[in-house]
Amino acid sequence: MLIKTLPVGQLETNCYVVTNELTLECVVIDPGDESNTILNYLEANHLSCKAIMLTHTHFDHIGAVEAVRQETGAPVYMHPLDDAKNSFLGGRGFTLPEGGVYYQDGDVIEVAGLRFDVIGTPGHTPGGVTLRCENALFTGDTMFRGSCGRTDFPGGDMEEELASLRKLCLLEGDYEVYPGHMDSSTLARERMFNYYCRVALSR
Repeated sequence: MLIKTLPVGQLETNCYVVTNELTLECVVIDPGDESNTILNYLEANHLSCKAIMLTHTHFDHIGAVEAVRQETGAPVYMHPLDDAKNSFLGGRGFTLPEGGVYYQDGDVIEVAGLRFDVIGTPGHTPGGVTLRCENALFTGDTMFRGSCGRTDFPGGDMEEELASLRKLCLLEGDYEVYPGHMDSSTLARERMFNYYCRVALSR
């Protein structure tokens, strides 16, 4: 498995391209902006995108979804509570495109020869998820290096955020943590040094 980080847009959202190096099939996680950057990377590396997966649907994580979807034909996966039809956004915001798939906590998505476990991690948004693939956790805006996602936006909830951090920190073993913004980390580091994780684990 090869993971490529593409920081895109004004907020430098981390878009991740997760590739099966044997087949050159890949999954794009959170294509937030700059569709040309993402598509050029796929083309330059002869990659076939089989799925677009969203950790949540704030604007900076979904801005290039439609362009990538149209170019690749890949289905979009997201949690139903982050669909504007169902959610805190009151009909405004992102809705699941035709051919898309809802996923929820506990689901397993096998695509591109890779296995993604869906871990429900609400708090930053009601339908926030973390995607686990092999030794990697794609945490969206739930867990950052040394911090966590804001909960003062519509639909945010600090109690749920802390519960989600606790859920991640209690996973057995260590993982590489790939957040929605800023640098990557490890789960062991966040358990030890992330103030919010320490608070969550003390509850």
